[in-house]
Amino acid sequence: IGTGRQKCSIARVVLQEGTGQVIINYHDANVSLQQESLWIQYVKFPLVTLGYEGSYDVFVKAHGDGLSGQAQAISLGNARALLKVSANHKSPLKSEGLLTRDSRTVERKKPVLKKARKAPQFSKR
Repeated sequence: IGTGRQKCSIARVVLQEGTGQVIINYHDANVSLQQESLWIQYVKFPLVTLGYEGSYDVFVKAHGDGLSGQAQAISLGNARALLKVSANHKSPLKSEGLLTRDSRTVERKKPVLKKARKAPQFSKR
């Protein structure tokens, strides 16, 4: 089991030995991620890095944010779950940057401003 987070997304990933299918929120990955090849590639990248793409079934419960954030959260959860399978997986996963949580989040809106940094238009007269 591994947990991944990205922006406001949280993904709980469970790995089981199997045929390599990916189930996200009780649906196939192609259906859940709307057949977007980049997002599906994010999800499978930790398995491909270690050569386990056909060895494990991946079951995911993801919520929050959009599909892109969820896909990246699933990737982190997948890598953390593989790390629990064997400690020898740490160096290849770390060299690909799969164990690092992306800490960037949306900046909050400040009072008086229209958005986080956008100020109202200045008028001299």
